[in-house]
Amino acid sequence: MRLVSWNVNGIRAAMDRGFRDFVQREQPEILCLQETKAEPAQVDLQWAEELGYQHFWNCAAKKGYSGTCIWSRTEPCKVRLGVDIEQHDQEGRVITATFEDFHLVNVYTPNAKRELLRLDYRQQWDADFLAYVRKLNRRKPVIFCGDLNCAHQEIDLANPKANRRNAGFTDEERAGLDAIQAAGFVDIFREYESGPGHYSWWTMRTNAREKNIGWRLDYFWVAKRLRPRITGARIRADIFGSDHCPVEIEMD
Repeated sequence: MRLVSWNVNGIRAAMDRGFRDFVQREQPEILCLQETKAEPAQVDLQWAEELGYQHFWNCAAKKGYSGTCIWSRTEPCKVRLGVDIEQHDQEGRVITATFEDFHLVNVYTPNAKRELLRLDYRQQWDADFLAYVRKLNRRKPVIFCGDLNCAHQEIDLANPKANRRNAGFTDEERAGLDAIQAAGFVDIFREYESGPGHYSWWTMRTNAREKNIGWRLDYFWVAKRLRPRITGARIRADIFGSDHCPVEIEMD
């Protein structure tokens, strides 16, 4: 079973930039999308339904902003929107699909913003989100994926020294990912690839993608007891259509 996560940076625009072709060609079992920036009524979904996908959306209260959704060819037992904290649940950033033997959480983590204007909020988010997935993990093992808006280690971005204290590479944000790891979740891509140069986001300025001057912001984290079921993990830098590329795992 293949699971894909992709920040599409606006699903309506992505439809004509390769997203539809990717889904029709590869047809992953489950597709988690972030930064959808739309409500389902605004999107042509008939073709996806014809491929067997059910779709579940968490839309931001602010129109055209943020948002997440899960497309699945396997019907979940349950779908839950948000983390049950009103402060966090206005921006459509979390959607959870519960299957027979695991929870799948799709997350679009808030950006700390320029001049770190939202760093304090980001730290509160990180603590509350980790508490949420840890609680789920006590019942069934958790996989969570999405755009976490942070490069964890220096190897996860092209220019770590120049970006120290910039949003996405502060000590505080990186500590949030350290806490995820300490809680028993595995950054599954790093189980398969320990080398540099593997990124999932590139600024749209200065030909950064052509030069591979990027950041690894998109992840699959897997509960340790699910690790034996994961058979592969990849970053699909060959797929265009957004400033992010898809990331994926294979699971027995």
